[in-house]
Amino acid sequence: MELTDLIGPNAVAADLRANSKKQFLQEIAKRAATITGSEERDIFDVLIEREKLGTTGIGQGIAIPHGKLPNLDKLYGFFFKLERPIDFDSIDEQPVDLICLLLAPETAGADHLKALARVSRFLRNATTCEKLRGTNSDDGIYALLSATTTSHAA
Repeated sequence: MELTDLIGPNAVAADLRANSKKQFLQEIAKRAATITGSEERDIFDVLIEREKLGTTGIGQGIAIPHGKLPNLDKLYGFFFKLERPIDFDSIDEQPVDLICLLLAPETAGADHLKALARVSRFLRNATTCEKLRGTNSDDGIYALLSATTTSHAA
């Protein structure tokens, strides 16, 4: 599975502004709703419920919020780089600035887990994260996702 199979060019945002985790989740729910056809409120609620189970801030400035929705027909991925890092209750207590959102159908099962693992492997590479942080355009980030995905195939 390639990242570009999950994340399309219209699902990337560089220099997104948010002052808090809640504000960020509201903003990405709005953006995800336009692409997935799901209700913004349903997406937000799923993400908030997932965060209540435990943070999706995995450390080193990275978060991978995710959830399952009943009306989705496939996995959807989104990539966001924040203008300024925000507190995300991360496991290392560091603020987050690189965020990959995954939304899956309720029936996704193993595919959802494979997508989470793929994103996690991609974002574990410090050089990759440095390049993403140094890029300030949606197209530039998507190009890095595309190029890096090809060179680090799972």
